[in-house]
Amino acid sequence: MGLKKLFTAQAAIKWGIPLIILILVGVFPVFHSTYYQTLITFALMYMTLSVAWTIFSGTTGYISLASAAFYGIGIYASALFGEKMPFFLVILIGGAASFIFAFIIGAITLRLRGIFFSMFTFGLVLLAYQVLIWYELTIKNIRGYFVVIQSDNAIFYYLLGLFIITIIVSYVLKRSKYGLALSSIGENENASEHIGVNVTLVKILTFSLSAVFMGAAGAIMATKLSYIDPNIAFDPMISFSPALMATFGGMGNIYGPVIGSVIFYFIQDRLQTGPLQNYYKLIFGAVLVGTIMYMPSGIVGLIQKLQKRISGAKSAPITG
Repeated sequence: MGLKKLFTAQAAIKWGIPLIILILVGVFPVFHSTYYQTLITFALMYMTLSVAWTIFSGTTGYISLASAAFYGIGIYASALFGEKMPFFLVILIGGAASFIFAFIIGAITLRLRGIFFSMFTFGLVLLAYQVLIWYELTIKNIRGYFVVIQSDNAIFYYLLGLFIITIIVSYVLKRSKYGLALSSIGENENASEHIGVNVTLVKILTFSLSAVFMGAAGAIMATKLSYIDPNIAFDPMISFSPALMATFGGMGNIYGPVIGSVIFYFIQDRLQTGPLQNYYKLIFGAVLVGTIMYMPSGIVGLIQKLQKRISGAKSAPITG
């Protein structure tokens, strides 16, 4: 009976605290200024991108740097269809287009491993940027598009809803048979093939699924801008930031990418607007190297280790 109560208390803490935080975030725009609402909106964007990134890369160990490509596809979906369709459908188009693009690219590239896969996915972002620049200037004789602007509240709540869906999908996937297959791929890909896992198909589908949320986030965030072009849509920092944030927070727990995203984004905001604005990328790089060297499990992993040491010290018998 006592064990049952303990389990109930743990479950209440595990799910109750995040639920309370989400409710507080949901009512935030009612009580606070536009500036703080904008900060929370961008934090939600990075949280969504980071959790989506870990759906594939955090489990399989394949470090994808294609986030900016999928995000940029979503941005262009808003630019091309924003005047013709309801905003909800535009978001779905951004996610669907990113899924199709990721599926095609995944079928081509996911036989690559290690640094070769990372290099190719980042090259994909640069390729998409160059192709669009050439197409707009040579074929269309234009540069960029104007975007239908949505209200700050609409953007905020659509992004909050997308973040919640991303968290739920990530949680369910990790506890499904596909999550077990992904974990086995991350531990030993060759052994996974021998036990009957269709490694290539699982990787392609998961890679494409993670792209859906990135594309949808791009479609939503595009409406905060009045104008977009390839420089804005395919910003390389969007490729590196989710990987940075997820690694910093810790990929072994669903809360890790969320915590890492919040901390990193607010540090980034302070650095970009302060006296160190010209050095924030250098500082981010140094933090990433330090995290990999001294905190490979991220902040959440470090906290869990400290908790185990403290609990172990308390339970150790006193001798002498």
